[in-house]
Amino acid sequence: MEIINIMHTARSATIEIKDGGKYFTKCPYTIKLNGKEFTTTEKTITSLFGLKPDTKYLAEVFAGEEKVGEVSFQTDYEFVSLDVTRFGAKGDGEQDDTHYIQAAIMACPKNSRIYFPAGTYRITSLFLKSHIRIELAKGAEIKAFTDRTKFPIFPATFQSYDEEDEYNLGTWEGNPLPMFSGVICGIDAEDVVIYGEGTINGNASKEDWWNNPKVMNIAFRPRLFFISGCKNVTLQGVKFCNSPSWTLHPYFSDNLRFINVTVENPADSPNTDGLDPESCKNVDILGVRFSLGDDCIAVKSGKIYMGRKHKRPSENINIRQCLMENGHGAVTLGSEMAGGVVNLTVEDCIFRHTDRGLRIKTRRGRGKDAILSNITFRNLTLDHVMTPLVVNAFYFCDPDGRTEYVQSREVYPVDDRTPSIKKMVFENMECTNCHVAAAFFDGLPEQKIEEIIMKNISISYAENPKCDVPAMSDGVEPSTKRGLFARNVAKLTMENVHIEGQDGEAYEFIGVDELEQK
Repeated sequence: MEIINIMHTARSATIEIKDGGKYFTKCPYTIKLNGKEFTTTEKTITSLFGLKPDTKYLAEVFAGEEKVGEVSFQTDYEFVSLDVTRFGAKGDGEQDDTHYIQAAIMACPKNSRIYFPAGTYRITSLFLKSHIRIELAKGAEIKAFTDRTKFPIFPATFQSYDEEDEYNLGTWEGNPLPMFSGVICGIDAEDVVIYGEGTINGNASKEDWWNNPKVMNIAFRPRLFFISGCKNVTLQGVKFCNSPSWTLHPYFSDNLRFINVTVENPADSPNTDGLDPESCKNVDILGVRFSLGDDCIAVKSGKIYMGRKHKRPSENINIRQCLMENGHGAVTLGSEMAGGVVNLTVEDCIFRHTDRGLRIKTRRGRGKDAILSNITFRNLTLDHVMTPLVVNAFYFCDPDGRTEYVQSREVYPVDDRTPSIKKMVFENMECTNCHVAAAFFDGLPEQKIEEIIMKNISISYAENPKCDVPAMSDGVEPSTKRGLFARNVAKLTMENVHIEGQDGEAYEFIGVDELEQK
């Protein structure tokens, strides 16, 4: 068995126990540090807190009395530790601690820690700076106010002095629009780590941020964690909950790691996506648990204006050992993806009680840069997922979403408005208790899905399956236990694909140019 060190700071580390389990290990383990019992775990990716700076550690993993593996690492150097209570923060759940905490952040030198002891720290927005480490101790909670008049506003854009470029700050669902600054916010920062056993609580409810959620009130709703133009940012261990809108929203940022965090919002909370990388590059999402009111992970790259102007895809995204529960889609691509999504891998994950597993949402008008390429899903367990795989090129979002141009199944000319879907691979997937459909692939007739490979996939239905629409587009009828539907696919390869023990009647192939079954 392999034990690897995924990351470490001066006071924490995260290890992975590679015993073949998905999110959960196959049995409980005991972890010893330098010969002393430290903790027990049943998760493949486990964080260790309360370590000492600049110290060598040997982490040994035991199954009962048997040692099954080990890994060594040395924690980072730390210069000083700044306790926010020494700057005036009370953590009493009443005082506005924003300015005191911000003072600690601004005063923190390189290679140092900003420390939150146990307590409830009320804030509006905190702004990150480069080269800092922020630790939330067990029992520490950052809890946001909900009075929108206290939050700074990010205007959409500022035109450059020479009128040749612009500076974009505010964004809402892929367009440059005014928004409130995030509860935790970073602009052009680098080398930042937020870690610990504490909680960042957006404190949203239907009495405030979730009331009339689609209406802009002064500005659009803030994210719980928002970074723009940042690089080398890591979140480790922290719980994020009750977000005003999208929970974790990295925007035009690179080299990001989300490790062993928890994202938890009520099932009926509006647009509280878990993690939405937008036009981001090199993103690792490892050992994260999602339970919320919208998509667990939604990968984006701007609506039409931002995609065409910046032509910046989301690329090189690795999602591994995660648990997605109670969301609309476990992993969604789009619909705001006019810049494209390239090189995305999802593996060794569990999807439970989500409407869909993979959900691709695109449509005419997204543009020629809206390219989906090299999308891979493998080694996944899905339970009570209504439709495991959905690729929909007729998604009816936006004011023009139901127009004939977007919804027509007739062949249109391929032009600068036409998106494309290239290669997708799905392999080693066990899907039980499905409801609506096994898979629904609906490509554009003028720009067909180039290639789909399905290998070693089993799909069975719930005893009392729900009836619903597999894809949100006009002309798609509600269904129960629909099989595999494929339309406008250039090449479809299926090897060892079983849908509830049925054979030919489980599949609908309409306009598939090349079909290979093994």
